[in-house]
Amino acid sequence: MKFKKWLSSGDPWVWINAGAVSISLLIVAGLLVLIAARGLGHFWPKDIYQIEYQIGSSTENIIGEIVSKNKISTEQFEESGLGIAPEGEEEVERWLIKTGNREMLSFDFRWINAHDVKSISTPDDLVVIERVEWGNFYGYIKSIATRDGRSFTDNPWDILIQHLDSLEDIKAEIHIIEKSEIGRINYQLESLRLKRKGLALDNLDTPESLAEITQKENALQEEFEVLQAKLFELYDEVAQDKVTMTIMDGREKTMTMDKIVSVLKPNEKTVFSKLILYFVNFYRFIVEEPREANTEGGVFPAIIGTVMMVMVMSIIVTPLGVIAAVYLREYAKQGAIIRLIRIAVNNLAGVPSIVYGVFGLGFFVYFLGGNIDKLFYQEALPAPTFGTPGLIWASLTLALLTLPVVIVSTEEGLARIPKSMREGSLALGATKAETIWRVVLPMSSPAIMTGLILAVARAAGEVAPLMLVGVVKLAPELPFDLNFPFMHLDRKFMHLGFHIYDVGFQSPNVEAARPLVYATAFLLVLVIVILNLTAIMLRNRLRERYRSLV
Repeated sequence: MKFKKWLSSGDPWVWINAGAVSISLLIVAGLLVLIAARGLGHFWPKDIYQIEYQIGSSTENIIGEIVSKNKISTEQFEESGLGIAPEGEEEVERWLIKTGNREMLSFDFRWINAHDVKSISTPDDLVVIERVEWGNFYGYIKSIATRDGRSFTDNPWDILIQHLDSLEDIKAEIHIIEKSEIGRINYQLESLRLKRKGLALDNLDTPESLAEITQKENALQEEFEVLQAKLFELYDEVAQDKVTMTIMDGREKTMTMDKIVSVLKPNEKTVFSKLILYFVNFYRFIVEEPREANTEGGVFPAIIGTVMMVMVMSIIVTPLGVIAAVYLREYAKQGAIIRLIRIAVNNLAGVPSIVYGVFGLGFFVYFLGGNIDKLFYQEALPAPTFGTPGLIWASLTLALLTLPVVIVSTEEGLARIPKSMREGSLALGATKAETIWRVVLPMSSPAIMTGLILAVARAAGEVAPLMLVGVVKLAPELPFDLNFPFMHLDRKFMHLGFHIYDVGFQSPNVEAARPLVYATAFLLVLVIVILNLTAIMLRNRLRERYRSLV
């Protein structure tokens, strides 16, 4: 009897629900810890080892980082043809070594058997060079050749650091000329070309109008030639400083310093200095552009693309969802048709996201964008302006995908507003529209923000529809710049979710890409959390403001 009474009291269901919530939280926390541990560990400056390795009757020197260690059974080891296992051992330990020097060794990583390692050391003068292309380089500095014709073999490390520091200002000037000044000139020349073509289509290409365009083009071309000459001079200057390195097999490699991103002697660093470098590496990962098929460098364009897409989507979906919910709750006559519409809205939330992507490609890109090009951008045809995947179409597609969430959440918020509040407003002489605008919507704003939070959480992590309506592997330009109209919503963009897919499944160098997958995934979760926390703080403020009125 006591047991039946305990069951009928509902306490078991409380404990079951509490246990389910606890398990769910533990799973989520474990997933985040796994992503953070494997992703953030990538930025720690690892020691470089020099390993004397026995191969048959000969020995080989290997230089690189120990990425991971694992053990396999002796039977599996010998059956795979990996060598002869030590006698009496049930398992064989193997090490994954990142050797770098891809252009000379044809591979970045290799497995070695721990029992074949004869000696291992961490010399302080071992250097790791991060390069613009071809990945990391590991070895010893042999000599430095400078632009003034001098060569240094004594204290080459100090000479290398000094020259790299002096090159930073030159490389920054090159970046400004390429991205800002020459980019601006190219944008203006393209605008003049389209203007010339537009005048021809409208039969307005008079000698006077063409002469004005030609004059502007000539002025821009002269400015471009001056900048190009200066750019060539800077390139020649930075390409004259060279460093010669010796790798593990004794071969030498000479590289120009303009291709070097950073240099490091990790073996001589203390824990505190490595900690500083750790945060520097993470900061660079956030603010730099990707390199080497997205397996090197940072994810700054992907962060910007993700945030901008979510913001544009939020600006579109919030008013549409609120207007639809207000009509369904406040104006529409409740009946079978409205119930059918609500069922349809709820069902839309369960439609696979790729279906929205196909719809967005067909309707927004080809139909709507194509007709916009015919009406307003004829001079650019056949090259599409809006008739191609871009940021605006991706945002509209995700707005449709998340619209049911905003509608349902807003309707629930409207339903919680007491009827007396509406009647009191109407009794004081306000119209129905004024009542909704000044009383009902402000009081239901926390529910609207809840819908927006759910929409942001859903949209920020979507990938499948974006592959059809705007996201690309590498976008040459950001969706905004200093050229009018500053925001270019027609451009393609990068996205953190697609970046994870591309690096994880399309990368030619799987081992190099694996830590970046975890790091980017952690960053995507962090971006979503920041966006949601911003919306939650705003919702809580609104809730406190209107709590006393309900």
